[in-house]
Amino acid sequence: MNNRIFVRLEERGILSVAGPDRRAFLQGLISNDVNKVDESRAIYSGFLTAQGRFLHDFFLVEIGDVFYLDGEAARLDDLRRRLSLYKLRAKVTLAVDDSMAVVALLGPGTHAALGLPEDRGSARPFQGGIVYVDPRHAGLGARAILPKDRIDALARTGFAPGRFEDYDRLRLSLGVPDGSRDMPVEKALLLESGFDELDGIDWKKGCYIGQELTARMKYRALVKKRLMPVRIDGPVPPPGTPVMLDDQDAGEMRSAADTIGLALLRLDMVEQADKEGRPLRAGDAQLTPVNPPRET
Repeated sequence: MNNRIFVRLEERGILSVAGPDRRAFLQGLISNDVNKVDESRAIYSGFLTAQGRFLHDFFLVEIGDVFYLDGEAARLDDLRRRLSLYKLRAKVTLAVDDSMAVVALLGPGTHAALGLPEDRGSARPFQGGIVYVDPRHAGLGARAILPKDRIDALARTGFAPGRFEDYDRLRLSLGVPDGSRDMPVEKALLLESGFDELDGIDWKKGCYIGQELTARMKYRALVKKRLMPVRIDGPVPPPGTPVMLDDQDAGEMRSAADTIGLALLRLDMVEQADKEGRPLRAGDAQLTPVNPPRET
């Protein structure tokens, strides 16, 4: 991928959160600090069960006096329903917004071409929507939430249409999960899924749903598994394929493309395989864990 491209992320959708209580309403529910968000800053966050298990992840931006959550399109109604359970007397409205599209922007000079600094989450208004540096990893380029009839404006900014596969391979190489493709609903844990490194948790914001388990895992060093990129030598294992070290359970495959994928791996098994020079296997494929480039 030598040139700048834009990729319409068809499997993403937008949930709007409006009303005077929108900020306080979300602040007590999600893993990141809503008070960081304005038209110059976007965040990545999670919404958990009371037991600290994954339900949804999303990006949160503000356009005018409305928050927009960029989440999995097929699961937006579930997210809206679950958030609505906590409305009580809060003056907020929640609605799926079908007028907006989500776009990933990749390639050399992406941030400069959009007038954005390199800092993760940096944002600015653009064509009736917003563009922002991916809050998870600046190496993932930028994202945009735009009215569907304004997507063509990206071509005038020097971006050509690209393929989803270009975005997906880059995501995988950086060890970044893609919602419920990589984090099983009501099972996955944020710290096993890299949320801390991906700046999806604010440790100073105070309480939110699932905060107790998440904090305990961090401060008691209870993380025993990690979602890691793996190089695949052989046929691509389907998601859910057990990863084995000889006859020992070492983890489970998640999403993959060609020769790169993500797997939830037991850290002790990864260390043992490396020390003893023994391969991890998933089905008929051999897997080699890769330490992804992280940002601090």
